[in-house]
Amino acid sequence: MAYRYRKHYTLAEARSMMPKVREWLEQMNQLRHEYADISRRVDSMMNVQSDVGGNSVNQSIKLLSDIQGILGEFKKHEIQVKDADRGLVDFPSRRGTREVFLCWEKDEDDIAHWHELDAGYDSREPL
Repeated sequence: MAYRYRKHYTLAEARSMMPKVREWLEQMNQLRHEYADISRRVDSMMNVQSDVGGNSVNQSIKLLSDIQGILGEFKKHEIQVKDADRGLVDFPSRRGTREVFLCWEKDEDDIAHWHELDAGYDSREPL
């Protein structure tokens, strides 16, 4: 049988990744807020036709690079970020021979749901 994902997390493996996942989401959301602030500043400077270069542009490029780095960690571990604002992530897993996602949202204490690969949050089932 051909699977879409190379890595399939057991529930225990996904749970063991949770401290890192929480840390990455927190870092990414902080960086995204900083980026939004700088983007507003750059936009306002452009609107008044001020000199936009220099520190603000360099800082925004660094923030984007840092965000890409965190997304790269998720990708390297084959963990899907479905909604960064909500902290919604999926871990490829298996139920029997079927490939599914273990589904977790940042406000949840534990991974307690799963859904089919082609289904979404609304189709979550309890484990």
